Amino acid sequence: MSRDHQRIATLTDRTYVEGVYSIVNPQLAQTRTNKSYLKCMIRDASGEISARAWSFEEPQFDAIAQAGFVFIRGSTQAYQGQIQLILEQIEPREVTGDEMLALLPSTTKDIGEMFGRVSELLRSMAHPSMRALAEQYLGDERLMEDFRRAPAAMSVHHAWIGGLLEHTHQMMELADRMLPLYPGLNRDLVLFSLFAHDLGKTVELDWERGFNYTTDGQLIGHVVRGAIWLQIKAAAAARSSSERLPGETLRVLQHILVSHHGLLEHGAAKVPATPEAVFVAMLDNLDAKTQASLSAAKREFAGGGEWTDKVWALDTKVYRPDPLV
Repeated sequence: MSRDHQRIATLTDRTYVEGVYSIVNPQLAQTRTNKSYLKCMIRDASGEISARAWSFEEPQFDAIAQAGFVFIRGSTQAYQGQIQLILEQIEPREVTGDEMLALLPSTTKDIGEMFGRVSELLRSMAHPSMRALAEQYLGDERLMEDFRRAPAAMSVHHAWIGGLLEHTHQMMELADRMLPLYPGLNRDLVLFSLFAHDLGKTVELDWERGFNYTTDGQLIGHVVRGAIWLQIKAAAAARSSSERLPGETLRVLQHILVSHHGLLEHGAAKVPATPEAVFVAMLDNLDAKTQASLSAAKREFAGGGEWTDKVWALDTKVYRPDPLV
């Protein structure tokens, strides 16, 4: 990465920009005169900015869409109270591992500490068969390495390296504090399901070439992949430790995983139908939407207007200022 790389978070109106950046969600669109143009988000570790390339030929699109990282030249301009980037040049670019760290946002929290706490909470479960099941996951080195690094989403919430672990850790900590208020809920079922609910994102999302969906993500998705893995891990735990999940436990756990999006129109395979499934789905929604609103507000950065663009995951614009600060 060049020393004069301009961080996205520092860009202001009428700033010339040149360099290598990550590209997110590239799309071909049409002007009112039916001329093709490119719209996308341009990102580095500091943030992201909406971008447009008005002079763009359709044959370029496939290479750009598959690149993950691009070299760009352009200038910023104010538009409806926001800063956007108008691209004069954009072309695919390969990057090194060190450059990738500068171009992809990463968690600001300690990955080792978060993973250690997640492991501690799992090992605090009361039933031996649940602890044996958890060890099947924790002992899967490749899966756990990916778990530490994967983002939780493409763009909506926790869309950064380590975001999946951060999201999972946050939810498990929330649950550990909240569960004493709901003594009727089974703590083991909740904690394990929060740990496992999004693990399929380790194969649903690709973060080696920017944030994109993999073929597995497009064809299977993390909800179904998680339920498949659970079946396999439960069978392995029963073989290796003789701790077989009792009764309908496996089916109930699978139900929580396939229903954690809450509503069918939001990607759930089933609507939550146990108290633990309702709790997990609501907690997932709480953490995801709260983080989405905080990420949109960007309160740590001055400027940018009082209101964000519409945040589609929240179906509203977000008012940025904290009135007590």
